[in-house]
Amino acid sequence: MSTAEPESAALTREHLDALEAAFGAHPTAERMQNAVTQTSIDKVALRHAVVRETDHTFSVHLDDWSVTNQKSSGRCWLFAGLNLLRVGPMKAMKLENFEFSQNYAMFWDKIERANFFLENVLATADREVDEREVHFLLSDPIGDGGQWNMFVNLVRKHGAVPKSAMPETESSSNTGRMNGILRELLRQAARELRGLGSTGHPPAALRRRKHEILTVVYRVLCIHLGSPPRRFLWQWKDKDKVFHRDGVLTPQEFAAKYITLPFREYVCLVHDPRPENPFGRTYTVKYLGNVVDGEPVVYLNVTMADMKRAALKALQAGEPVWMGCDVGKQMHGETGIWDAGLYDFAGIYDTVFALDKAARLHYHQTLMTHAMLFTGVDLVDGKPRRWRVENSWGDDKGRGQKGFYTMNDSWFDEYMFEIAAPRSRLPKRLQAALERPPRVLPPWDPMGALAR
Repeated sequence: MSTAEPESAALTREHLDALEAAFGAHPTAERMQNAVTQTSIDKVALRHAVVRETDHTFSVHLDDWSVTNQKSSGRCWLFAGLNLLRVGPMKAMKLENFEFSQNYAMFWDKIERANFFLENVLATADREVDEREVHFLLSDPIGDGGQWNMFVNLVRKHGAVPKSAMPETESSSNTGRMNGILRELLRQAARELRGLGSTGHPPAALRRRKHEILTVVYRVLCIHLGSPPRRFLWQWKDKDKVFHRDGVLTPQEFAAKYITLPFREYVCLVHDPRPENPFGRTYTVKYLGNVVDGEPVVYLNVTMADMKRAALKALQAGEPVWMGCDVGKQMHGETGIWDAGLYDFAGIYDTVFALDKAARLHYHQTLMTHAMLFTGVDLVDGKPRRWRVENSWGDDKGRGQKGFYTMNDSWFDEYMFEIAAPRSRLPKRLQAALERPPRVLPPWDPMGALAR
């Protein structure tokens, strides 16, 4: 057995001297230091050849409308869903532009999600407060994010209204302060309900108290977002200057009449290459949802080839595609470009970034962070080389593209995770796979990240 002293766990003076010497001896490190200390790393690392070679024309191009703006909120999934549904009403009513009220959808998501959270508190009330799942529930009782099935739940139950019927407010466009108040109320409620449960109060009494708490949550939401309309007068002037009046409608009547897309038929396809989650299987994430007794969040894990085929079928049929991705990776906002090799960080630092997509999921280096729409694709010999994306960050993003972005296909492979697609357009093998009961992933799994 060797009697040599083991390498020190601490950084000794000798270690620090070696680090300094290695930096000084490196052939390019000082030049990179000179550049990056004076200029942002993104500007230094940007591959201008990629920018130059990425044009913004597409062989399949659907959009002729303006982008929307979620402003300082995390409502991307709602914006993307309502933007998908607005295409039919624009055509039916001969409008150049139209928006559903994103504020209305968020109002109902907040009250439904507060109820969903409190029901989960009641279901776990017999566990210690620092038990891992209870800790997870309390870590973020209510936020702005969401998933496709959660969007479907809201429209199915509460309908939809035009933006004029419930316009944006300061808090709908800037949700941070309101969410902070709601989190405090819900954590306070969690403590109270858990305490009542521990002292022997029956389930009926706990649920009565829960509904009393929700009256306060509803009041807070009305103060911040305005009161949601139960009915409204709908009239408009079309692009030919012809006036129309449809009378007084409920949100459910408006949705039933003007939403033409069969969105209830849509299912979620994800690309999760982690080996423990085989393709061709359905998955769900524990505690992920918003409407009690609503449609559960279920994903079908598919290959990248299957996901692209489903997206192409929809676009070629004239329908945009709702999708979720890791938006901030390898993105140049000024030009509105995503490309897997857009930034040469490896060259700047003279190192290797070697994690593949599965490893990035395992080691917390990637997850779904944003939902948008595909509204076009550029095909060469039937294969996609770039995708057109409708974002919800306003029309001043993406050089000359008025808020639309261009995603090169290399980026799709690495950072795309999810689309919603009509079940009927999937191959029979995938339709059959949807019938299998989903495997339940833990609450903190990255496949639930878009809702957080």
